[in-house]
Amino acid sequence: MKNEKLILVVGSSNTDMTVKTKYLPKPGETVLGNDFTMGPGGKGANQAVAASRLGGEVKFICKVGRDIFGDNAIAHYRNEKLDTEGILRSDCPSGVALISVDAQAENSIVVASGANGDMTEADIEASRKDLEKCGILLLQLEIPVPSVLKAAKIAHEAGAMVVLNPAPACPLPEEIFRYIDLFIPNQTELANYSGIDASDVEGAEKAAAAMQAKGVGKLIVTMGSKGALICEGGPSVFVPAKKVKAVDTTAAGDTFCGALCVAISEGRSLKEAAEFAASASALTVQKMGAQNSIPFRKDL
Repeated sequence: MKNEKLILVVGSSNTDMTVKTKYLPKPGETVLGNDFTMGPGGKGANQAVAASRLGGEVKFICKVGRDIFGDNAIAHYRNEKLDTEGILRSDCPSGVALISVDAQAENSIVVASGANGDMTEADIEASRKDLEKCGILLLQLEIPVPSVLKAAKIAHEAGAMVVLNPAPACPLPEEIFRYIDLFIPNQTELANYSGIDASDVEGAEKAAAAMQAKGVGKLIVTMGSKGALICEGGPSVFVPAKKVKAVDTTAAGDTFCGALCVAISEGRSLKEAAEFAASASALTVQKMGAQNSIPFRKDL
């Protein structure tokens, strides 16, 4: 039976290893870092944890290795009150991410996909019941694109709201845009998929219209510290970001996506949902780490 409030996240699970340093190294350069932290990450996991902490009913489907990183990840997701019945195991190592954060809170990330890259179309087919049951499907691009496409198609045809955060940006088949009800790119990603400069609001509006011509339903274009632009077909609406002192921006976008889906599942308008998500993101950037920095509902 359909559960309109259920947010299903299909995506990546990583262990993040983060070093804070004064500045990011240039090619061939070694710099000395300060604090080192290790904790759970991955765009899929970050978004699932954010949605759960902020009050959503969340199921998470990912693939982890048969190693200590995979064991720890599953235990962590259970502690975060995620439904983990759909999590798969792989003979590949669990995914890891190496993150450097500079004094201005900018980051540089290298990801070894591991088991995330082993998420197959057959795995997605095996999850069909969950995809057909959910009210919202939230996707990213840290698992293979054919698997993302298959998940989007199944959920869309079953009447779910399909949300795609196209990060990290990579080539996508044009077919997928017909299944996307809500597209959440940043300005660079939007320019990449539309072929139109989206560096300012006017350009972003034109690029959003181009994506809607490809079949995308609605868009929220994230603009970093400026805010987010909502494009629903009529006049666009700008939601400004909260003014805070950023310490680490690592999971800000993921928190935004998870929070947005929670607000939508509660029946809020897209503008109200974006304002809720902006508040959650503002709290995230004030702490170090990925999931360590994601707020709880009570924090808002």
